[in-house]
Amino acid sequence: MTFLEEPGSYLEVDSGVELYYEDVGSGMPLIFIPGWTFTTEMFAHQKAYFRNTHRVVSFDPRSHGRSTVTTHGNNYTEQGADLAKLMDVLGLEDAVLVGWSFGALAAWSYVRQFGLDNLKGVVTIDLSPRTLSPDPNAWVEGPLDEIGAAYNAYLQTPEGQREFVEAYAQGVMFQRELSAAELFWIVEQSLKTPTHLAANYFAAGMFEDYREEAQQIDADMPALVVIAEHWAETAVPFMNNLCPRTRTEVLGGHMMFYEHAERFNAILEAFLSSI
Repeated sequence: MTFLEEPGSYLEVDSGVELYYEDVGSGMPLIFIPGWTFTTEMFAHQKAYFRNTHRVVSFDPRSHGRSTVTTHGNNYTEQGADLAKLMDVLGLEDAVLVGWSFGALAAWSYVRQFGLDNLKGVVTIDLSPRTLSPDPNAWVEGPLDEIGAAYNAYLQTPEGQREFVEAYAQGVMFQRELSAAELFWIVEQSLKTPTHLAANYFAAGMFEDYREEAQQIDADMPALVVIAEHWAETAVPFMNNLCPRTRTEVLGGHMMFYEHAERFNAILEAFLSSI
C-alpha cells in the first residue's frame, strides 16, 4: 500500500460536492488547473519545484480525481465558479492562474465571471481560447468532423475512453515513448471521471469561445501561453495576432510541463520573475 507524501484537503463548493485540493509552500500563489479528466498528480514536478518560492495550489475539478463525482455542473462555467470559491476560502490574493489544456477554459471562465482584480497573471498551456472555428487559419482542436467522430467512436464507453486517452497520450501528449507503467498511470487518471461525464466535459469544452477574455488579460496584465511544437506553425501567429502582448513559448508536446519539466519550469520561473 502506498500513501500520499502530503495528503490534500477537501472543500465543499456545492451541496454534496467536494473538491480535493493540495496547498503547499508560501509566497505568491500559483494555482495549477488540470485539463480534461486529469488531476493534481499531473503537476508533481511543478509542485516540487515552485513550493520553495511560491504557494502552490492545485485541485481536482468536480467529477475529476479525488473530487466528488456529480451529475451537476460538469462544465467550465461551473469550474470557474468552483475556482473562485476555492480562492476565497484559502484567501488566495494576487494569484497566478496556470491552466493546462481544458484547464485554461476554467481560468478564462473565472475571468469572465469574476474579473482580474484578484489576479497577478495568467498562464495557459496548449489550448486556443476558441476550440473550434470555421476560420481555416484559426488555432483549433481539430476539424469538426474529426472531433465529432472521436466523441461518437470513443467517448461512449469506458473501453473507448481508455483507447482514446492511450492514443492521445502516445501521439500528442508526449514526444518520447511511454513505458507501460506511465501509460497506465495517465489512463487511470482520466478514468476516474466516468465516461458519460467525460463526454459531457469534452462536448462543453469544444464549444467554448474565450477570445474576449484572452484579449482582456492580454491588455491588462502579464500573460504567458506555452504551445506544443506540433501545431506551433498555426498557433503562434494566431496567438500573436489575437493577444500581441502575451508572451508566447513553444515546447514539447501537449504535456510538456511533465516530459520537459526543467525547461518548462525555467520558462514559468522567468515569467513569474517579470511580474
